[in-house]
Amino acid sequence: MELLPERAIFVPSLRALIVADVHWGKAAAFRAQGVPVPHGTTQSGVEHLDALLTRTNPAHLYVLGDLLHARAGMVPATVRTLEVWRATRSTLPITLVRGNHDYGAGDPPASLGIICVDAPLQVGPFALCHHPGACDGGYVLAGHIHPVVQLRGRGRQKLTLRCFAFGAQGGLLPAFGEFTGGAVIEPRDFTSVYVVAGDDVVPVNDAPVIHAPYVTPG
Repeated sequence: MELLPERAIFVPSLRALIVADVHWGKAAAFRAQGVPVPHGTTQSGVEHLDALLTRTNPAHLYVLGDLLHARAGMVPATVRTLEVWRATRSTLPITLVRGNHDYGAGDPPASLGIICVDAPLQVGPFALCHHPGACDGGYVLAGHIHPVVQLRGRGRQKLTLRCFAFGAQGGLLPAFGEFTGGAVIEPRDFTSVYVVAGDDVVPVNDAPVIHAPYVTPG
C-alpha cells in the first residue's frame, strides 16, 4: 500500500485507489438547516479527487462509506456538479461500500454510475468496510472514525493532524472530505500511525515503513 498525502491509499498491484468519508453535500445539508456555511465545498472536493485520479491513474476507485452526507444535501446544484465531473470520468469504475451516512442519504443518483454494496467487500487481501472491526474476509480497511493525532510541543503548543492508523487486523483511513471533523486517537493503541503533514506522510511511532514519494504510472 502507498499512503498518499491526499488522504488516500493506492494499491499498485490492484491499481486500486481507496478513500473514505468524502461527505459530498455536507455544506448544502447544513445550509438547508439554516447554518450559514460557505458554498463551493463539493466543487473543491471534486477537484481534489480529480487531481488525485489524474496523478494515480487507478483502474478502480473504492469509497469506504459516507460518500454523501445527507439526503438534504443532494440539492440540484450539488447533483449537477457531480454529474458534470462524472461525465469526465465515465469509464472509471467507482464502488461505494455503504456507510451510516449513505444509508440515511440513500444511494447516489443513478446518473453518477456508482456501484453500491454493503460491507465487507473483498478486494485482493483486503476487506473494505466503513466501520472498523475484525473480518474473516481479509485485512480490514475502514473509515468512519476520521482519525487525527494531536502532537504536542513545548508549553501549550499543539498540532492536530489527520492520520492513517494500522493494527494487527485492520487499518483506518483519514477522512477524505475537507469539511469534516476528526476523532483523536492514541498512537500507542495501534501498531503504526502516519500523519498527513503537508505533502508528506510521516510515521509518528515505530512504524516499519516510511512513505516514499508517489511516481505516476507511465
